[in-house]
Amino acid sequence: MRIWVNGGLRDADDARVSVLDHGLTVGDGVFETVRVAQGRPFALTRHLDRLTRSARGLGLSDPDPDEVRHAAETVIAANPMALGRLRITYTGGLSPLGSDRGDAGPSLVVALGETSRRPDSTAVITVPWTRNERSAVAGLKTTSYAENVVALARAHEQGASEALFPNTVGQLCEGTGSNVFVVLDGRIHTPPLTSGCLAGITRALAVEWTGAQETELPLDILETAEEVFLTSTLRDIQAVHRVDGRDLPGAPGPVTAKAMRIFDERAGDDLDP
Repeated sequence: MRIWVNGGLRDADDARVSVLDHGLTVGDGVFETVRVAQGRPFALTRHLDRLTRSARGLGLSDPDPDEVRHAAETVIAANPMALGRLRITYTGGLSPLGSDRGDAGPSLVVALGETSRRPDSTAVITVPWTRNERSAVAGLKTTSYAENVVALARAHEQGASEALFPNTVGQLCEGTGSNVFVVLDGRIHTPPLTSGCLAGITRALAVEWTGAQETELPLDILETAEEVFLTSTLRDIQAVHRVDGRDLPGAPGPVTAKAMRIFDERAGDDLDP
């Protein structure tokens, strides 16, 4: 594996950032995950735009989009594979211990790892921990992922691939690395960004392409929804066949199946929508 680190391509064994990088010591960083199929990234422009929005939300300087795009293209060319996860990480860089950011400038790391296509359906659980929709980093894709690590481990312990969070007022919010949609009376709904969820790239495309409505939803809507599905960069649209102890037989249901077809067709027609 060859990885881009701060201006150049490195072999994996030689790809290093300082142990005092602010992304490591305090999680002061942002990132994007991009799906790469047969050497072609999907929706890269949208991902780079969100990387910039997240960086600004943390008070980091704007990443240079031309540099990041060049780094991504270089890494993709250096690591040929059928299906990959491109990870772009942008941090506060070398800094003193503590929360104060140093003046050495940001770090940029771009890596590509092989992955496989997800199953058409999956199981999810809900967790008792909440997303804070009023947090200073609400809606930003930061490297501070410890909460997600804990929740995802709980999901795996219960035979699920994802954990869903409420926000502080009991509304359905998001998963550890996905957005959630529900079907009610044949119509698709997803929590609004004001719920504290991430503005997922796949979420936005699913809303645009299927006509899904942004709706404030109580967490317990998962107990009665006709269908449930997740969206994310590596899931695209993935049906849910079990929520906690509730089975949703026949998943993907007809509405979800149609959404999956629409997404596959539209994504196939335009790699940078």
